[in-house]
Amino acid sequence: MTTHFDVTGIGNAIVDVLSFTGEEALAVHGLVKGSMTLVGEARSNALYTKMGQATECSGGSVANSLAGLASLGAQTAFIGKVRNDTLGGIFTHDMRAVGVHFASIPAIDGPSTANCLVYVTPDAQRTMATYIGACSNVSEADIDEDIIARSAITYIEGYLWDTENAKAAIRKAMQTARQAGRKIAFTLSDTFCVDRHRAAFLQMIKRDVDMLFANESEAKSLFQTDDMKKALDELRGLCPIATVTRGEEGSIVLTTQTTEVIPTTKLLNIVDTTGAGDLYASGFLYGLTRGWDLVSCATLGNRCAGEIIQQLGARSHKKLAQLVA
Repeated sequence: MTTHFDVTGIGNAIVDVLSFTGEEALAVHGLVKGSMTLVGEARSNALYTKMGQATECSGGSVANSLAGLASLGAQTAFIGKVRNDTLGGIFTHDMRAVGVHFASIPAIDGPSTANCLVYVTPDAQRTMATYIGACSNVSEADIDEDIIARSAITYIEGYLWDTENAKAAIRKAMQTARQAGRKIAFTLSDTFCVDRHRAAFLQMIKRDVDMLFANESEAKSLFQTDDMKKALDELRGLCPIATVTRGEEGSIVLTTQTTEVIPTTKLLNIVDTTGAGDLYASGFLYGLTRGWDLVSCATLGNRCAGEIIQQLGARSHKKLAQLVA
């Protein structure tokens, strides 16, 4: 079977609401700086009413990666759940406008479309309060097996593992990809997400995942250690390829046999780190689908991450194809 898509992603369909804020606001609202906190609809609405001037744009970790891939020139598709409401319409429009195939049928009842309140502090760090909403209803019925079978890589978001129906959807997607001889990529998403699902993630990564994306904190959390070297040693061989992003230090790519340390260019104009890891995955996966070596894949990943943190929000304001050397 020939491929039609380079990467199909399965993740949370979220509209981000971004606002610059002081660190004192995080303490007032009981939010842990640099993390993602799940909130209910009532609390999300209460936090929103107290937010300062905000900017709305479509988000969601894997959705951001697919938008970045499309901007680089890849053929991409997204599977996620929205409601037939205003935010659902915004998300659907934004995905299609950047060239991502998004044909998931909106829910006509149930929770509203998800939103993520993103607080950006003066050091460009982002802290998130996320209302999952309609995302919680992703199920096996939403998995288009034909799209998965025709995608070179299926990229799955760790955040989805919070509901039983989404777990079933992920298992179905993985099985479909495997039966079609395709590759599976997975992102750990967040340290608290890892804390909630560590044992399941370790088992799944070892058994089903070809490529893993993590940052330093997530890698340490996965193995319950503060020692980065120990985490890397444990990570090696867990799956064929593992990447660990390190902020201004660049990234590390591990295989069973090699360790590649890929530095990045130091930036002076860092505005918002939202989406840095998502866009790193965009660059890395783009290179991988083009048959590049792993260092070249990671180098483009670093470039894409560096580009996105110089603006507000995780969707690039300009075409990323210019970054392809």
